[in-house]
Amino acid sequence: MKGNSYYARRIHSLLGVIPLSLFIISHMLTNFAAVEGGPERFNSAVSLINSLPMVWLVELVFIFLPLLFHGIYGLYIAYQSNSNTGQFSYGRNWAFTMQRITGVITFIFIVWHVYQTRFQVAIGEVSHEELGGVMHLISVNTVFFVLYTIGVIAAVFHFANGMWAFLVSWGITVGPRAQRISSYVWMVVFVIVTAMFMMSLAAFRGDEFKEAAAALDIIRHV
Repeated sequence: MKGNSYYARRIHSLLGVIPLSLFIISHMLTNFAAVEGGPERFNSAVSLINSLPMVWLVELVFIFLPLLFHGIYGLYIAYQSNSNTGQFSYGRNWAFTMQRITGVITFIFIVWHVYQTRFQVAIGEVSHEELGGVMHLISVNTVFFVLYTIGVIAAVFHFANGMWAFLVSWGITVGPRAQRISSYVWMVVFVIVTAMFMMSLAAFRGDEFKEAAAALDIIRHV
């Protein structure tokens, strides 16, 4: 890794934008369907995604493998990087440190979330139509709800702050004014996306999804 750190970091930066942004935005829109129309709308959104041709191959090549590289190499970067917040206590240095911390949290959270949902579908434990019930059981569990809240906030911050850093490191936002405006834009994105995810979690706790969870529990005990 050290011998090719420049190229590895550039690939890490680029893959962080493409798969992570797709992963965050697609999940935000799919989950927010639960807010807009309950289980029926949520199931329709899930079915739409899974009706795409060769969706499993698309997910593997364009989402999971890039995320795996980004996550594992990101753990290496977090391990070997030195925080300088104690020496320079201004905002961007704190953002630098939080980017590393939230990166670790996000990687663990995504692996855990995929295991609870997508992996369970893959091994036949639940169907796509039962994911709403799965999310209800997760969201009404106090410990899981708190951990999901932490994971969501960490993931969205890592995404928004990472986009700001990407625009700087790739020479897109040049100069203090452009970078300041970019920071405001991504701060707004962070607030909006986080709010939409939390509204989705709140919707999954509702009575409509409780019925779906009850049906899932009956099926598991048959």
